Order: sequence, then structure tokens, then C-alpha cells
Amino acid sequence: MHLVCLDLEGVLVPEIWIAFAEAAGIPEFRRTTRDEPDYDKLMRFRIDLLKRHNLKLPDIQRVIGGMDPLPGAAEFCAKLRELTQLVILSDTFEQFAKPLMAKLDYPTLFCNSIITAEDGTVTGYTLRQRDGKKHAVAAFKSINLRVFAAGDSFNDLKMINEAEGGCLFRAPEKIRRDYPHIPCVESFDELFGQIEEFVNRA
Repeated sequence: MHLVCLDLEGVLVPEIWIAFAEAAGIPEFRRTTRDEPDYDKLMRFRIDLLKRHNLKLPDIQRVIGGMDPLPGAAEFCAKLRELTQLVILSDTFEQFAKPLMAKLDYPTLFCNSIITAEDGTVTGYTLRQRDGKKHAVAAFKSINLRVFAAGDSFNDLKMINEAEGGCLFRAPEKIRRDYPHIPCVESFDELFGQIEEFVNRA
């Protein structure tokens, strides 16, 4: 049996923090896991920036409420689920992702949680598990699933390397250059082709 594990932001939906940066007019929020491989460092930076600008979880959720999946993403997910099983492994937060999951017809999502004060101030976050994407793929393999993984950022590399098959999707040039052994595709048609080939090899 096969399973496809995909990253969420940058693969199926736009980068939430980039959309928030544009809505808030604060370019510093544009920094993502494409730019910063240390997730703890990145989140500490974001939480500090939210406090400095007196921005809270409802401010972020209002922006997310107006977002849609990337063009073609919903159709890709529907087609993929006819072929095999799909799980989204993301470092986003459950408080962010729910409206976007509805627009993708509710695929299974494993992600993290935001910690807030009563007034909505973001005070921290809880990881489901450190290196959770890699460990999830390893756990799926342990029950004899053959796993294909794809993502676009530094935090996707371990799960791609752990899987039996995988690729990058629209990854930035630095990641492509530093990890030339991982193929990179640019369209949902190409990604589906990689997955279909993997499934048919079994």
C-alpha cells in the first residue's frame, strides 16, 4: 500500500506568513522555512515581531480566512486521492490550517499548535514532535506503507530523504543547488507524474 506525504504551505496553499506580511505591511514576516532552516529560531523571531506590533492570533486568522489554495491544488488533491492515500505533514498550526483544509476537501493533516493568552496574544507554540515530518514517514514505513514525500523547504528535506520516493516542489534555487540529488518539479502535473511512477513501480 502506498502513501503520499506532502507539505502544505508553498505546495498546496500560499505561504501564510508571507500573506500576513503583505496584509500587515510588515516585510519581516516574509521570512519562512525556505529562508531559515532553524524552525525554533524562526518562530521566536515571529512571536517577538507579533508582540512588537501588537498583533494577535485573530489578526492572522482574518488574513487566512481570505486565502485560497494555490491554483490547481484542490483538483490535484482530488485526483491524487483517487490514485492513493494522502497525508499532509506541516509545520503550520491547527489554528491556522482549518479554513484552508475545508477548501482542500479535508485531507488528513498532522501539524503543530499555537499557544495564546486569553486576549489572543501569541506566547509560544507546541511541536507535535521534533522532526515530526521525518518521524511520521518512518512510522508509516514501520507499518509497511511505501511512502512518497514532497515539499519545498529546508524542513521538508528529512522527510523526503526518509521516504522511499520523493521530490522537491517549486523549491528555491539555494535548496536545489545544495541538494542536487533530490529532483525538483514545477507543476502539479509533474508532481502527479512522479507519484504515479512511484506507485506503478511497486
